[in-house]
Amino acid sequence: MTGLKTLALAGAMSFGAVSFAATGAFAQTAWDMPTPYGDSIFHTANIMEFADDVREATDGSLDITVHSAGSLFGHPEIKDAVRRQLAPIGEVLISRLSNENPLYGVDSIPFLATSYDEARALWEASEPAIAALLEEEGLKLLFAVPWPPQGIYAGEEVTDAAQMDGVRFRAYNAATERLATLMGAVPTQVEAGDIPTAFSTGRVDAMITSPSTGVASQAWDFVSVYHDTRAWLPKNMVIVNMSAFEALSADEQAALMAAADEAEARGWAMSEEETGSKTDTLAENGMGVVEPSATLAAQLGEIGETMTNEWLESAGEAGQAVIDAYRM
Repeated sequence: MTGLKTLALAGAMSFGAVSFAATGAFAQTAWDMPTPYGDSIFHTANIMEFADDVREATDGSLDITVHSAGSLFGHPEIKDAVRRQLAPIGEVLISRLSNENPLYGVDSIPFLATSYDEARALWEASEPAIAALLEEEGLKLLFAVPWPPQGIYAGEEVTDAAQMDGVRFRAYNAATERLATLMGAVPTQVEAGDIPTAFSTGRVDAMITSPSTGVASQAWDFVSVYHDTRAWLPKNMVIVNMSAFEALSADEQAALMAAADEAEARGWAMSEEETGSKTDTLAENGMGVVEPSATLAAQLGEIGETMTNEWLESAGEAGQAVIDAYRM
């Protein structure tokens, strides 16, 4: 759907629409929620359960309809759509926003946080700053859930970063663009839903992404090796327009926040389970699953240090405060 068509559709919708039953006695707030990923992705499944929980807790007075796979707004449009009140609530990959402010990219610094415990600690350190950035734009953070750790997919085993020289490398945010460049590869922006086409048409030859996205895109059809680098655990967040939130009753607000807390806890558990199961699925479909060689691990570690220092330089005192809090 094009941006113009999307905006036309959004303009036709009533933001935070309130409908009434035939008796006129029951008021219902209906929210349309755009999300970027398909129904098979655990993030989407978690959000659908979140919507069900809200509906049940409010006896249907707040009804959230999930529009998955970019069917209402494309991924690049979602945050702005919520900010502009074209949709009251939505989901977005946090690090997609790093060009707006470096703080949004902290969870995509390679090798800064490479386990779920470290990712949780980094989120606790960065959440207040990210929530404050969103509030400046009239947005409220509801919850965030990580993807499984990121690994490199390639047509052959990569034991030395020199093998990536000139390789067309799929990127999905500023961090993956920079990582590709530092490896000598050529970054190309490709959304998750376009991965199979990008590989089949030769736009990209390799990528770094989660086992979840690898399985969803059936990566074994176009690459043969998954390198379990555990580079970082990027997160998706669910945000709501503050005006829409404040228009809810106190009971509805409380129900929404309680469901958000449950969705965050459930989503982190789903993500961790997903890491093992989807990595197994890659292997079951014929992909080689390998640990990075000592040489590649050392080279990636050096790239991680470079990108951490570059991020700190761009993020300034606010970024240093997050890193200091994380490393305490």
